[in-house]
Amino acid sequence: MPAMKSEVTIALKIRTLRRHFIESMKSIGRNRWMTFASISAVTVTLLLVGVFIVMMMNLNKIATNIEQDVEIKVLVDLAAGEESLNKLENTLKKNPDIVEVKFSSNEDELEKMIEGYGKELDLYKQNNPLRNVFYVKAVDPQKTAGIAKEIETYDYIHEVKYGEGKVEKLFNVLNKGRNVGVVLIIALLFTAMFLISNTIRVTIVARKREIEIMKLVGATNSFVRIPFVLEGIWLGILGALLPMIILSVTYVNLYDRLQPKVQGELFQLLPTTPFIFQLNGLLLFIGVFIGIWGSFMSVRKFLRV
Repeated sequence: MPAMKSEVTIALKIRTLRRHFIESMKSIGRNRWMTFASISAVTVTLLLVGVFIVMMMNLNKIATNIEQDVEIKVLVDLAAGEESLNKLENTLKKNPDIVEVKFSSNEDELEKMIEGYGKELDLYKQNNPLRNVFYVKAVDPQKTAGIAKEIETYDYIHEVKYGEGKVEKLFNVLNKGRNVGVVLIIALLFTAMFLISNTIRVTIVARKREIEIMKLVGATNSFVRIPFVLEGIWLGILGALLPMIILSVTYVNLYDRLQPKVQGELFQLLPTTPFIFQLNGLLLFIGVFIGIWGSFMSVRKFLRV
């Protein structure tokens, strides 16, 4: 008997849920103008949010590339022989804060100078005045200055260069840019939530009589609320579709045109995959979340009959 009761209860719940789905879709069709207004509000707002997210994510990518390009130039003492160089290289590689160590001999350094400044410097090949160099990159580029000061204490070090003063200013600007971007995105999301939920609230206010009648005939709060929440989900999904399509097509075209021109440069765009899928997933989530939240909060005040 208990098993039969539980099966009947599950069947009733499934039937009720199916009814709610059907009612929510019928309601969207019945209230065409209010539905259009809600979907339009979701579409316009999510399009603005999406554009801003694309800009900020790519600016963050550029900032990260700039940070990763920062390196420390370690000039080795002229007295250091091969054994000393190997010892210094091992010491640098064992440092947990260092991710990359590249050795460049004084001959390699001279070749770079000849390539950069001309064949006139070939004369120095007979008596090379340059030093052996290690190029070091930090695991966390923000710690470059601290790591450079630590390397200065190692044996066989002549000088450590990392763009002192300029690097600190660069990181300061990048960090401020990131913080401003996060604040603006959060502010834009709250604005989106306010605008969309208000539009959905207007839609529900226009149907308050329907809610009051359902309550008066004995409908439970959840029975009244679920169709409106489902309706909010449909509005969020439908409102997110157009921004997803527009931003995907625009970004792919922009990437295909710009990426070949900046290949190998610091200013690279995020690859279309998986970025487009992440962006679309985020927009869909925001649309559905705001639809649910707006519907839930708007119906609540009319449930006290």
